[in-house]
Amino acid sequence: QVQLVESGGGLVQAGGSLRLSCAASGRTFSSYARGWFRQAPGKEREFVAVITGGGSTYYADSVKGRFTTSRDNAKNTGYLQMNSLKPEDTAVYYCAAARWVGSSWQLERVYDYWGQGTQVTVSS
Repeated sequence: QVQLVESGGGLVQAGGSLRLSCAASGRTFSSYARGWFRQAPGKEREFVAVITGGGSTYYADSVKGRFTTSRDNAKNTGYLQMNSLKPEDTAVYYCAAARWVGSSWQLERVYDYWGQGTQVTVSS
């Protein structure tokens, strides 16, 4: 059974940092793209960041320069380092994995596996 499990969420003050982890089990994801999405209350889920199987990274404009995504294939784990957090970053953060994303890495439908989400709350 394939599972993605996020951890590292919590409450932080504006300007602070958090590091989210996404541990995968049930198969090896070394060739998969590892993406991050978020959903704020009353809003649709939106793309945040992705690291492809080849190591290329892409970010939403709203987080560019503040967030960094990475992966450790030996641990089958993806990461999202979030710095300079703002209240508008408050959301449930989801990790996802895709066999192939091409140029559609920002679309939810290309991702094959999803985690259950972890809450990130940034206070002002």
